[in-house]
Amino acid sequence: MRQGPSRGAYWLTHATCCPGGPLSASPFHLPAHLIEKSDPALLAEDERHFAAIGEALASATAEARARLDAALRAEARHGQAALDRDLAVHRLENRLRTLRRYGVDACLGRIVVDDREDPLYIGRIGLSDAEGERLLVDWRTPAAEPFFSATPARPMGLRSRRRYRWTRGRIVDFWDEVLVPGEEGRALALDDQSAFIASLATDRSERMRDVLGTIQADQDAIIRAASDGALVVDGGPGTGKTVVALHRAAYLLYADARVAAHRGGILVVGPSHPYLDYVADVLPSLGEQEVAMAVPSDFVPEGAALLPDSAAAAARLKADTRLVDAVDAAVAGYEAPPAVELRVETQWGESLLGPADWAEAFAAPEPGTPHNDARGIVWDALLEILADQQPAGVPSRLVRRELETDEELRRTFDRAWPLLDPVGLVADLWTSPAYLRRCAPWLTETEAAELRRERPRDWTRADVPYLDSARRRVGDPEASGRVRRARAEAEADREQMDLVVDQLIAADDDGDGEGLVTMLRGSDVQHTLLGELPGPERTAALDGPFAHLVVDEAQELTDAEWRMLLARCPSRSFTIVGDRAQARHGFVESWSERLRRVGFGRIELAGLTVNYRTPAEIMAEAAPGIRAAVPDANVPTSIRSSGSPVEHLTLGELHATLESWAAEHPEASACIIHAEDAPARTTVAVDAELAHHPRVRRLTPELAKGLEFDLVLLVEPDDFAEGIEGAVDRYVAMTRATRRLVVLTGEPPRR
Repeated sequence: MRQGPSRGAYWLTHATCCPGGPLSASPFHLPAHLIEKSDPALLAEDERHFAAIGEALASATAEARARLDAALRAEARHGQAALDRDLAVHRLENRLRTLRRYGVDACLGRIVVDDREDPLYIGRIGLSDAEGERLLVDWRTPAAEPFFSATPARPMGLRSRRRYRWTRGRIVDFWDEVLVPGEEGRALALDDQSAFIASLATDRSERMRDVLGTIQADQDAIIRAASDGALVVDGGPGTGKTVVALHRAAYLLYADARVAAHRGGILVVGPSHPYLDYVADVLPSLGEQEVAMAVPSDFVPEGAALLPDSAAAAARLKADTRLVDAVDAAVAGYEAPPAVELRVETQWGESLLGPADWAEAFAAPEPGTPHNDARGIVWDALLEILADQQPAGVPSRLVRRELETDEELRRTFDRAWPLLDPVGLVADLWTSPAYLRRCAPWLTETEAAELRRERPRDWTRADVPYLDSARRRVGDPEASGRVRRARAEAEADREQMDLVVDQLIAADDDGDGEGLVTMLRGSDVQHTLLGELPGPERTAALDGPFAHLVVDEAQELTDAEWRMLLARCPSRSFTIVGDRAQARHGFVESWSERLRRVGFGRIELAGLTVNYRTPAEIMAEAAPGIRAAVPDANVPTSIRSSGSPVEHLTLGELHATLESWAAEHPEASACIIHAEDAPARTTVAVDAELAHHPRVRRLTPELAKGLEFDLVLLVEPDDFAEGIEGAVDRYVAMTRATRRLVVLTGEPPRR
């Protein structure tokens, strides 16, 4: 026996002889109190299999490295060959990253099924040996489903199941479950405590811990559900909603052909950046390296510096999707064709633009083309209409060149279809109530006045859907100029090509000039030589379209924000995760009612009712407050007890509480949660403690959503807002704790 890496425990290690190889260390690293599980009869089969997994991983890693090196050395500088090479490099880099992330701890557990004697080992990835024998079955395959979903009442062909707990690449515990009678005679270590329940008591960290090996049957059914339409996962605190959402994303990217083949992939939308930081490792640990993650404010550049929503009436009005339509109405006002006639003179003759010509040109862009992108299309249509009126035989490009220099034509067009700034467009709506009412005539004078701001560019969260809608509807203000410059460069290239063609024809010595002229003057050859004119730049990475959206804490989204998300996923394929009882501004409708109102069609509902995270003692104190505010709240049932009641201390005891906790739990997580507008006496006391305990987080209830901590110190909960908002904030803050909750009130210590 030797001392282990933490907590002064003693650990039992083993050695195993790999088949045909030298002695190697066993992955089993069991603490002394689990000596009964160290029986070689229980471990021998696993140790042989882990040795084979280790060899196969090393071989697969070396092969991926060699193939990547070969791809990087391959010469492919242009065209499809270069694209194919880059895609191959990208795939191999991802494969290599996944293989290097895990060793034999890629194995989650094993199952013994009815139709085979040897166990089937379930892994984070699929893996075979050199002979093609399957060593690990990917957890997302149908063959692996019973590992997560089988129960004694529904064994799904399983006789037994073993789950491993890994720590730093070593197995520190394992649990066997018998699902059908008669398996007790096999080499099994039967426990009173399941792997899942035991895992709930482990320390939390700054990142969401690995829970794949302990996914429960109700969670797995949701993870593997079909992706067509919207799937709503409703569950209270601690029910594993976030776990389900992220594992479902990884499952769909592997198992759903529509999602896997879609260039856009999956976008995960979370409630806050602390949430995104917390879950950042989950998808990479499941082999998915490139899933996009964002909060709604990330959709617009202005979202990086939002101010609090201080005007409740304005925020309520901006939540309505009807008001978002004001952006379209405002842009449409700049796209009305002039009812005027304009005569344009060229050296070859006169052209006339009448109202019908203006209307024809203004109708040239395809529906949905952003305003600034459409500007070049409308201008080209106008030039074509004018050029068609010139005498026959005049080269079109010469006519266009002269028309483009006509100052009056340009000024008239600039007034009729101006270049717009999407941010300025929204600011104009909040500047003038009269203008806003023209764009949103259903608003009353009072409502329009409530939306007016003295500083219209002081953006808040409620403005994000409007800024996003304006950016998508208006487009890039620089796009038209880029296209114009590109066309000028292409025209210069065309003239140079014409000169080269003339020289080639003049130099033709074989007398076959007619065939050469036909070939060189052909549009196909010219198109090939010149290439395509560049169009508008690609949209931002978060614009989509995406094959599927995963939305966590979805109960907080306004109708206007839902429209922003739907614009990024035209298929309406969503996983929507939330809890109506945690909606800070209330949620009186059903999920179906709200989602149908904002534009969803097919909607499926799935509920999670078991609280795996929060001890029963904490839920007993948190539940009455939320039930009083939200009578139909889905308060989940806790399945474990910590043995410690909620503590009520004074703020003066904050220092002693943190000191004792840090000494007893050096690797555990802790968070101080207080109101956003907490009084100075509270913030000063908290600041002093954070200086001594840099690992302790400090969050508001809103930013704490989706997170969990071993210890939560809830400071002055009576300072929270009144009504539903305050009740929800207290409920959210209390249910972040996985072990201990301390409520602190009263005067801070004197310093």
